[in-house]
Amino acid sequence: MARLDVYANPIATERKHTPYFVDVQNDYIAGLHTRVVIPLRREAAFGPRARDLHPLLKVAGEAVVLDTAAMGAVPLAELRKQVGDLRNSRAEIQAALDALFGAY
Repeated sequence: MARLDVYANPIATERKHTPYFVDVQNDYIAGLHTRVVIPLRREAAFGPRARDLHPLLKVAGEAVVLDTAAMGAVPLAELRKQVGDLRNSRAEIQAALDALFGAY
């Protein structure tokens, strides 16, 4: 498990609009039973996006929106199925986190 890995949403009823989570937790924090993730929502289900806060990304060829303000902790055991990673989108994800936390 590593920062910027993408996982299938463990809640089947939510996958229609939120198919994935991206792990944004620092790799050096060990021993926790949770990981901090940001939901990746389908573009069609998201609505208006705020510049920088909600970048449009691609996972498995699908356009998804990083819903940065909805980040939260998910139990480690729930992140079972890794479907890819967003390391190539590191700059956009960091800019979204900076927009949320004010680190411009």
